Amino acid sequence: MLKQNAQSTPKGIKNIVLVHGAFADGSSWAKVIPLLQAKGYNVIAVQNPLTSLEDDVAATTRAIALMDGPVLLAAHSYGGMVITEAGNDPKVAGLLYIDALIPNDNQSVVDVIQPYPPSPGNKEFQQDASGFLSLSFKGIDSYFAQDLNAADRKVLYATQIPWAAKATTTKISKAAWKNKPSWCIIGLNDETVPPTLTRAEAKMLNATTLELRSSHVPMLSQPDKVADFIISAAQTL
Repeated sequence: MLKQNAQSTPKGIKNIVLVHGAFADGSSWAKVIPLLQAKGYNVIAVQNPLTSLEDDVAATTRAIALMDGPVLLAAHSYGGMVITEAGNDPKVAGLLYIDALIPNDNQSVVDVIQPYPPSPGNKEFQQDASGFLSLSFKGIDSYFAQDLNAADRKVLYATQIPWAAKATTTKISKAAWKNKPSWCIIGLNDETVPPTLTRAEAKMLNATTLELRSSHVPMLSQPDKVADFIISAAQTL
């Protein structure tokens, strides 16, 4: 079982599994992880392969299994699809979503976004001959991470992981949030998953909600606020 050294024992849940979204990897959480570790939390950032929803759920489930007790699952963007399925694991005590896509039972990414106009960021998705999606530089620069500095935006573009298009049409089975407490962060300047959608999702979940004046990546632009919200959730479980 994974157990990290800590200076203090946190109140509530001490294990946190962080799940990244599309076009990203576990380094999405690089600014949040040290803040959580400094407070004594055991943290794993999942490395989703982004080859299918099933593969990403399996990777997250393996990370949950490594923890030595109950887990708070936190996810960004498409990672919300992943934890809504993986969160049915009995070790998961709560779910925290950050600018995320949150499905109901038997819904896919396409089902979740269908009622809403395509976001500016969505229009910058590019599919290759192998059926994988990437995000254009304009998409990263203007609609995904526009509140990061120019150098960081260029790094995000260069290091993005292609996302299997088939993952957008795969449906989850049972939505874990129906039986577990949930939290949502809503980026008010998000041009990829718009706040009209994330607010509707938070209402559907009856989630505890934090709104930030951020782009789609508040864990990079406002890591202190994101970490504090994760800690407050963990302390209530």
